[in-house]
Amino acid sequence: MAEDQLIIAGREFKSRLWVGTGKYKDFVETKKVIEASGADVVTVAVRRVNITDRSKENLLDYLDPKQYTILPNTAGCYTVEDALRYARLARAAGVSDLVKLEVIGDERTLFPDTEGLLKAAKILVNEGFIVLPYTNDDPVVARKLVDIGCPAVMPLAAPIGSGLGIRNPYNLKIILETVKVPVVVDAGVGTASDAALAMEYGCDAVLMNTAIAGANDPIRMAEAMKFAVEAGRLAYKAGRIPRKLYATASSPIEGML
Repeated sequence: MAEDQLIIAGREFKSRLWVGTGKYKDFVETKKVIEASGADVVTVAVRRVNITDRSKENLLDYLDPKQYTILPNTAGCYTVEDALRYARLARAAGVSDLVKLEVIGDERTLFPDTEGLLKAAKILVNEGFIVLPYTNDDPVVARKLVDIGCPAVMPLAAPIGSGLGIRNPYNLKIILETVKVPVVVDAGVGTASDAALAMEYGCDAVLMNTAIAGANDPIRMAEAMKFAVEAGRLAYKAGRIPRKLYATASSPIEGML
Protein backbone atom coordinates (compact mmCIF):
# COMPACT_ATOMS: atom_id res chain seq x y z
CA MET A 1 0.00 0.00 0.00
CA ALA A 2 3.06 2.25 -0.13
CA GLU A 3 1.86 3.69 -3.44
CA ASP A 4 -1.62 4.35 -2.07
CA GLN A 5 -0.96 7.70 -0.41
CA LEU A 6 -3.58 10.13 0.83
CA ILE A 7 -2.96 13.55 -0.71
CA ILE A 8 -4.88 16.69 0.27
CA ALA A 9 -4.02 20.12 -1.10
CA GLY A 10 -0.69 18.77 -2.29
CA ARG A 11 0.23 17.36 1.12
CA GLU A 12 0.93 13.66 1.49
CA PHE A 13 -0.18 11.67 4.52
CA LYS A 14 0.98 8.17 5.38
CA SER A 15 -1.89 7.14 7.64
CA ARG A 16 -5.58 7.28 6.84
CA LEU A 17 -6.44 7.31 10.53
CA TRP A 18 -6.56 10.80 12.02
CA VAL A 19 -6.95 11.24 15.77
CA GLY A 20 -8.10 13.91 18.18
CA THR A 21 -6.48 14.86 21.47
CA GLY A 22 -9.38 15.51 23.83
CA LYS A 23 -10.56 13.55 26.87
CA TYR A 24 -7.26 11.92 27.83
CA LYS A 25 -6.00 12.03 31.42
CA ASP A 26 -2.77 13.82 30.50
CA PHE A 27 -0.40 14.63 27.66
CA VAL A 28 1.64 11.48 28.29
CA GLU A 29 -1.34 9.22 27.64
CA THR A 30 -2.25 11.33 24.62
CA LYS A 31 1.20 10.79 23.14
CA LYS A 32 1.11 7.02 23.76
CA VAL A 33 -2.29 6.74 22.07
CA ILE A 34 -1.15 8.72 19.05
CA GLU A 35 1.92 6.52 18.70
CA ALA A 36 -0.18 3.35 18.92
CA SER A 37 -2.61 4.65 16.31
CA GLY A 38 0.07 5.24 13.70
CA ALA A 39 -1.66 8.51 12.83
CA ASP A 40 0.33 11.37 11.37
CA VAL A 41 -2.53 13.90 11.51
CA VAL A 42 -3.47 15.06 15.01
CA THR A 43 -6.32 17.46 15.64
CA VAL A 44 -6.23 20.00 18.46
CA ALA A 45 -9.10 22.18 19.64
CA VAL A 46 -7.71 25.71 19.68
CA ARG A 47 -10.42 26.89 22.04
CA ARG A 48 -9.95 24.13 24.63
CA VAL A 49 -6.28 23.17 24.57
CA ASN A 50 -3.30 25.43 25.16
CA ILE A 51 -1.28 25.40 21.95
CA THR A 52 -0.53 29.09 21.66
CA ASP A 53 1.20 29.96 24.97
CA ARG A 54 4.65 28.39 24.75
CA SER A 55 5.50 29.47 28.31
CA LYS A 56 3.14 26.82 29.74
CA GLU A 57 2.97 23.05 29.40
CA ASN A 58 1.81 22.47 25.88
CA LEU A 59 0.60 19.49 23.90
CA LEU A 60 3.00 20.45 21.14
CA ASP A 61 5.88 19.76 23.56
CA TYR A 62 4.98 16.07 23.29
CA LEU A 63 4.61 15.87 19.51
CA ASP A 64 7.44 16.06 17.00
CA PRO A 65 6.38 18.58 14.31
CA LYS A 66 8.52 16.65 11.80
CA GLN A 67 6.50 13.50 12.48
CA TYR A 68 2.97 14.86 12.86
CA THR A 69 0.73 17.30 11.04
CA ILE A 70 -1.03 19.36 13.68
CA LEU A 71 -4.56 20.15 12.53
CA PRO A 72 -6.10 22.97 14.61
CA ASN A 73 -9.87 22.79 14.83
CA THR A 74 -12.54 25.27 15.82
CA ALA A 75 -14.42 22.85 18.08
CA GLY A 76 -16.81 24.57 20.46
CA CYS A 77 -17.46 27.50 18.14
CA TYR A 78 -21.15 28.33 17.64
CA THR A 79 -20.73 31.45 15.53
CA VAL A 80 -18.90 32.32 12.35
CA GLU A 81 -17.01 35.03 14.20
CA ASP A 82 -15.71 32.62 16.84
CA ALA A 83 -14.65 30.06 14.25
CA LEU A 84 -12.77 32.71 12.29
CA ARG A 85 -11.10 34.04 15.42
CA TYR A 86 -9.70 30.68 16.52
CA ALA A 87 -8.59 29.67 13.05
CA ARG A 88 -6.68 32.93 12.71
CA LEU A 89 -5.25 32.57 16.22
CA ALA A 90 -3.81 29.14 15.41
CA ARG A 91 -2.18 30.39 12.23
CA ALA A 92 -0.83 33.52 13.91
CA ALA A 93 0.75 31.29 16.57
CA GLY A 94 2.56 29.42 13.83
CA VAL A 95 0.65 26.17 14.28
CA SER A 96 -0.70 25.68 10.77
CA ASP A 97 -2.58 27.16 7.85
CA LEU A 98 -4.60 23.96 7.84
CA VAL A 99 -7.81 24.17 9.81
CA LYS A 100 -10.57 21.73 10.59
CA LEU A 101 -13.51 24.09 10.47
CA GLU A 102 -16.44 23.54 12.81
CA VAL A 103 -19.39 25.86 13.24
CA ILE A 104 -21.80 24.14 15.60
CA GLY A 105 -25.51 24.84 15.28
CA ASP A 106 -27.06 22.88 18.14
CA GLU A 107 -25.74 22.32 21.65
CA ARG A 108 -27.50 18.99 22.24
CA THR A 109 -26.66 17.20 19.00
CA LEU A 110 -23.55 19.21 18.04
CA PHE A 111 -24.76 19.11 14.45
CA PRO A 112 -23.12 21.68 12.17
CA ASP A 113 -24.66 25.02 11.32
CA THR A 114 -24.30 24.52 7.58
CA GLU A 115 -25.19 28.11 6.72
CA GLY A 116 -22.51 29.41 9.07
CA LEU A 117 -20.08 26.73 7.93
CA LEU A 118 -20.36 27.77 4.28
CA LYS A 119 -19.91 31.44 5.19
CA ALA A 120 -16.86 30.80 7.38
CA ALA A 121 -15.32 28.42 4.86
CA LYS A 122 -15.54 31.00 2.08
CA ILE A 123 -13.88 33.67 4.21
CA LEU A 124 -11.04 31.41 5.34
CA VAL A 125 -10.38 30.02 1.86
CA ASN A 126 -10.12 33.60 0.60
CA GLU A 127 -7.60 34.28 3.39
CA GLY A 128 -5.41 31.42 2.21
CA PHE A 129 -6.38 28.77 4.74
CA ILE A 130 -6.58 25.10 3.76
CA VAL A 131 -10.08 24.43 5.07
CA LEU A 132 -11.22 20.94 6.02
CA PRO A 133 -14.88 21.37 6.99
CA TYR A 134 -16.78 19.23 9.48
CA THR A 135 -20.23 18.94 7.95
CA ASN A 136 -23.37 16.85 8.02
CA ASP A 137 -23.93 14.00 5.58
CA ASP A 138 -25.65 16.22 3.03
CA PRO A 139 -24.27 15.77 -0.52
CA VAL A 140 -25.50 19.22 -1.55
CA VAL A 141 -23.60 20.95 1.25
CA ALA A 142 -20.53 18.84 0.49
CA ARG A 143 -20.62 19.98 -3.13
CA LYS A 144 -20.99 23.63 -2.12
CA LEU A 145 -17.98 23.35 0.21
CA VAL A 146 -15.88 21.94 -2.60
CA ASP A 147 -17.08 24.69 -4.94
CA ILE A 148 -15.91 27.25 -2.36
CA GLY A 149 -12.44 25.74 -2.47
CA CYS A 150 -12.25 23.18 0.32
CA PRO A 151 -9.79 20.44 -0.72
CA ALA A 152 -11.62 17.77 1.30
CA VAL A 153 -14.91 17.33 3.15
CA MET A 154 -15.48 15.73 6.54
CA PRO A 155 -19.04 14.44 6.90
CA LEU A 156 -20.23 13.02 10.20
CA ALA A 157 -21.12 9.35 10.52
CA ALA A 158 -23.26 10.09 13.59
CA PRO A 159 -23.36 12.78 16.27
CA ILE A 160 -20.02 13.67 17.85
CA GLY A 161 -19.08 11.25 20.61
CA SER A 162 -22.18 9.09 20.13
CA GLY A 163 -20.36 5.94 19.02
CA LEU A 164 -23.34 4.99 16.87
CA GLY A 165 -21.30 4.23 13.77
CA ILE A 166 -22.40 5.12 10.25
CA ARG A 167 -26.13 5.87 10.47
CA ASN A 168 -26.73 6.79 6.85
CA PRO A 169 -24.41 4.88 4.52
CA TYR A 170 -26.48 5.87 1.49
CA ASN A 171 -25.87 9.60 1.94
CA LEU A 172 -22.21 8.86 2.50
CA LYS A 173 -22.03 6.90 -0.74
CA ILE A 174 -23.77 9.74 -2.60
CA ILE A 175 -21.19 12.19 -1.23
CA LEU A 176 -18.43 9.91 -2.47
CA GLU A 177 -20.01 10.00 -5.93
CA THR A 178 -20.73 13.74 -5.83
CA VAL A 179 -17.39 15.27 -4.85
CA LYS A 180 -14.01 14.64 -6.43
CA VAL A 181 -11.97 15.45 -3.34
CA PRO A 182 -10.99 13.24 -0.39
CA VAL A 183 -13.81 12.37 2.02
CA VAL A 184 -12.85 11.98 5.68
CA VAL A 185 -15.49 10.47 7.95
CA ASP A 186 -15.56 12.59 11.09
CA ALA A 187 -17.55 11.85 14.26
CA GLY A 188 -19.69 8.97 15.42
CA VAL A 189 -17.31 6.03 15.08
CA GLY A 190 -17.65 3.66 18.02
CA THR A 191 -15.38 0.72 17.38
CA ALA A 192 -13.01 -0.83 14.86
CA SER A 193 -15.70 -2.30 12.62
CA ASP A 194 -17.20 1.17 12.10
CA ALA A 195 -13.84 2.48 10.89
CA ALA A 196 -13.32 -0.51 8.60
CA LEU A 197 -16.78 -0.08 7.10
CA ALA A 198 -16.18 3.60 6.35
CA MET A 199 -13.03 2.68 4.48
CA GLU A 200 -14.73 -0.20 2.65
CA TYR A 201 -17.29 2.29 1.31
CA GLY A 202 -14.44 4.19 -0.27
CA CYS A 203 -13.83 7.00 2.21
CA ASP A 204 -10.29 8.32 2.16
CA ALA A 205 -9.70 8.58 5.90
CA VAL A 206 -11.40 8.46 9.29
CA LEU A 207 -11.04 10.98 12.10
CA MET A 208 -11.93 9.96 15.64
CA ASN A 209 -11.40 10.95 19.25
CA THR A 210 -14.01 9.65 21.70
CA ALA A 211 -14.00 6.12 20.26
CA ILE A 212 -10.39 5.82 21.39
CA ALA A 213 -10.25 8.14 24.39
CA GLY A 214 -13.44 6.70 25.89
CA ALA A 215 -12.40 3.05 25.52
CA ASN A 216 -11.48 1.02 28.59
CA ASP A 217 -7.99 0.71 27.15
CA PRO A 218 -7.35 3.67 24.83
CA ILE A 219 -3.94 2.45 23.69
CA ARG A 220 -5.25 -0.94 22.59
CA MET A 221 -8.23 0.69 20.91
CA ALA A 222 -5.92 3.04 19.05
CA GLU A 223 -4.02 0.06 17.70
CA ALA A 224 -7.28 -1.68 16.78
CA MET A 225 -8.40 1.41 14.86
CA LYS A 226 -5.09 1.50 13.02
CA PHE A 227 -5.53 -2.04 11.74
CA ALA A 228 -9.24 -1.52 11.01
CA VAL A 229 -8.57 1.47 8.77
CA GLU A 230 -5.78 -0.38 6.98
CA ALA A 231 -7.93 -3.48 6.49
CA GLY A 232 -10.91 -1.48 5.27
CA ARG A 233 -8.78 0.39 2.76
CA LEU A 234 -7.22 -2.84 1.49
CA ALA A 235 -10.65 -4.43 1.11
CA TYR A 236 -11.91 -1.41 -0.83
CA LYS A 237 -8.94 -1.48 -3.16
CA ALA A 238 -9.29 -5.25 -3.61
CA GLY A 239 -12.99 -5.03 -4.50
CA ARG A 240 -15.54 -7.12 -2.65
CA ILE A 241 -17.58 -9.86 -4.30
CA PRO A 242 -21.17 -8.97 -5.30
CA ARG A 243 -23.95 -9.88 -2.91
CA LYS A 244 -26.16 -12.77 -4.04
CA LEU A 245 -29.38 -14.19 -2.71
CA TYR A 246 -28.40 -17.81 -3.31
CA ALA A 247 -25.29 -19.88 -2.71
CA THR A 248 -22.44 -20.35 -5.17
CA ALA A 249 -20.25 -23.41 -4.75
CA SER A 250 -16.69 -22.63 -3.72
CA SER A 251 -15.32 -25.63 -5.63
CA PRO A 252 -16.05 -26.42 -9.31
CA ILE A 253 -18.42 -29.30 -9.96
CA GLU A 254 -17.05 -30.21 -13.37
CA GLY A 255 -15.29 -33.57 -13.41
CA MET A 256 -16.88 -34.82 -10.21
CA LEU A 257 -17.09 -38.61 -9.88
